[in-house]
Amino acid sequence: MNPVLSAYTAGQASLAGRLETARSGLADAGPASSDRAARARETAKEFETMMLEEMLGRVFESVGEVGLFGEAGPGAGMYQSMLVKEYAGKIAERGGIGLADGVYAEILKLQETA
Repeated sequence: MNPVLSAYTAGQASLAGRLETARSGLADAGPASSDRAARARETAKEFETMMLEEMLGRVFESVGEVGLFGEAGPGAGMYQSMLVKEYAGKIAERGGIGLADGVYAEILKLQETA
């Protein structure tokens, strides 16, 4: 299996689990719980990071595997996926594209109705 696809699938499974926990596993916490809000915020940031990683991955795929001096070597794909993951993390860390705020608000709404 493609290592990029494996990492993406594992990330999705982890995120799905975190979203489910944020949505339904916190019934005992009060509606104004700071722990609950912190977990929802972290989940929203992880979601934004995953989306940025997917978007940047598509951009890098369209460029192809071109190294600094022309054609890249056989391990370039692995390092490219790691670079994309780092770029996505840094973009999200510095405020992202605003997606986390909307996801955070929706998670809080879902928690209130659960």
